[in-house]
Amino acid sequence: MPDPESVVLRLRAAGCVFAEEEARLLVEAAATPGELDAMVRRRVGGLPLEHVLGWAEFAGRRFVVEPGVFVPRHRTELLARLATGFAHAGAVVVDLCCGSGALGAVVAAAVPVELHATDLEPAAVRCARRNVVGRVYQGDLYAPLPSELRGRVDVLISNVPYVPTGEIALLPPEAREHEPLVALDGGADGLDVLRRVVTEAPGWLAPGGHVLFETSEGQAARAMADVERAGLRARVEESAELGATVVVGQRSAVEPLLHKE
Repeated sequence: MPDPESVVLRLRAAGCVFAEEEARLLVEAAATPGELDAMVRRRVGGLPLEHVLGWAEFAGRRFVVEPGVFVPRHRTELLARLATGFAHAGAVVVDLCCGSGALGAVVAAAVPVELHATDLEPAAVRCARRNVVGRVYQGDLYAPLPSELRGRVDVLISNVPYVPTGEIALLPPEAREHEPLVALDGGADGLDVLRRVVTEAPGWLAPGGHVLFETSEGQAARAMADVERAGLRARVEESAELGATVVVGQRSAVEPLLHKE
C-alpha cells in the first residue's frame, strides 16, 4: 500500500483542506494499492469524498451515498435533533426531499416511528431504500404519499433546496458539479420549494403536528411568514455550533369550532 503521506501530499496539492483526515479514510477504505490510487484520482479530480467512499457520516452514523446524490451536511444535524424531539413512539414521520434518507433514518433510529420518505431523484430513492427502515417513494414532494396519511403526520421533515438560483454558481464545485441541481436550486429567492411544502402541510399534519426545514439565517423571516400564511404557528431555532437555522411550523392541537347559525 502506498505511503499515506504521499496520499496526503496529492490531496493537499489538489486543494483538499482536510487532506490528512481524507487520506486516512481513503487508505482505510481501499483494499489494494490500485484501488487506493483510483480513489485518490477521483477525489483529486473533484468528486466529493463521500461519493468516492460510497458513504457519508451524519449524526454519528454512516449512510450510503451514490454519485449524483445530495450529501447530507453536518449543519442539518440540528434539523434531525429537533425532529427527533418532536417524535414519539408510534408517530407518523414523513421526510420530503429525503435524498439519502439520512434525516428520517436518524429519527427512526432514536424513536420507534412509522417512517415515510419521498424524493424526485431515482438515485436518491435507491440510496434511501438502503438507508431507511420504512417506506420510500419516488415522486414530487407529497404526490407519491398514500392518501391515508392526510391529517395523520406528526413530524414532517423537509430539507428543501434553498439556494437562490443566482447563487448556485457561487457554490463549491463539489456541490454544483456533482450533486443534483434539483437538490440545490430553490428558485429566485431560494424559497420556491419551501412555499409548496408549507402550503400543503396543514392538510397532512395531525393536530399539534410539526413541519420543519432548514434555511439560511437571512431567509428565516420570510420563511416564517410563509409558514404563518399557511395557518401554522412559526418559530426559528438556531445553532451557532453547527451554523444552522431551522424554521418550525406547528398545526394547532385544537381545531376552531365551526360557527353555527
